[in-house]
This record gives sequence, structure tokens and C-alpha cells, in this order.
Amino acid sequence: MIILNPMKWKTRTLAYGGLGLFVFYLFFIHKWNHQFVYQATVKNANPKHVWEFVADFSNMMKLNPTLEEFNVIDESGNYDHWKYSVQYTEHLSHLPYIKNIAHGHFSIKPKAKGYAIESIHHTCFFIGMSCLTSDSEFIFEPLGKDTKCIEKIQYQCPLVFSSFCRREVLYQRQEIMKNLQNHFSTSRR
Repeated sequence: MIILNPMKWKTRTLAYGGLGLFVFYLFFIHKWNHQFVYQATVKNANPKHVWEFVADFSNMMKLNPTLEEFNVIDESGNYDHWKYSVQYTEHLSHLPYIKNIAHGHFSIKPKAKGYAIESIHHTCFFIGMSCLTSDSEFIFEPLGKDTKCIEKIQYQCPLVFSSFCRREVLYQRQEIMKNLQNHFSTSRR
């Protein structure tokens, strides 16, 4: 018959429980930073016109199919440096019944070579119980008669959902660029 020392048993149970909670935290709760860069070209389009179209958030309803509604809550500045904040609701592309509410803060300004839209987004799920932050720099540069669009994104996501988050970011970028290319190809006709 084996007799367990109650103190060893409690210590071991607490240690395993603590380790389990730590691993759960690392995989499901902790917000890991991820990087993503997306590039595309809008044919026969002036970078200034593409930039101006994307900078107007009301056009996002045409470009991003996951966007459901938005409200501009603040804006300031002028053409050389325009800033605005938006509250918007969107759904996940792969699970459309899951919605989030986000606040985006945008800074729109010309650069030495091209134009830029910098933004910070604070996105909350489940009535604000789980919130994530992302930063984006969307650059529009001349490429001959075309516009080269480069978006650099840093976003947060729990490790266990990394693949899902990456698919969501990729889907939105692809749809936005496809719809942007379609808009400028049809507006020239």
C-alpha cells in the first residue's frame, strides 16, 4: 500500500494547476503581435485619386464586404493632414454571425513619394469582453501609369486563433483591393 504525503500531493496539484492556467493564458488570452504586408496594383490610376477614394471612410462600405455600419465621431485638419475617428460594426468573413465593434483613428497625409493613410483600430468582441488593437499604414505610390498600394499591418491575436486571424486579415485585404481595382477600372469607361 502506497501512502501519499498530503503536503506533496497539494504542492504537486497546485503546481500543475498553475502551469495549466499559465499555458491556457499564453494560448487563449495573451494577445500576440503579428505582422502582415499586402501589396497590389491599381492599373491606370493616379495615386492621388486612389488615396482620396480610400481616405473617405464612406467608400469602405463599397470596398469591405464585412463592414455593416459606421459613424464618424470626430474629424479635424485640412487637405495636408486630415484626421478623423470612426466607430464601425463589422462581421467576421468566415463566421458572419460573430460581429465586432471597432473604433478607428485615421491620419491622412501626403508623403514625400506618394500618399499615406495611417490608422489605429481598437476592435472589441463579445460586448467588449475581448478587445484587440491593430495598426495600419496604407501607402499609395506611383508606378508608371499605375498606383502601387502597400498596406503594412500589425495586429493582435491570441496564439490559438492566429491562423483564423491571418485568414480574416488576408480576406479583407483581398476584397478591398479587388473592389478598389474594379472601381477604378469601371470609372474610366
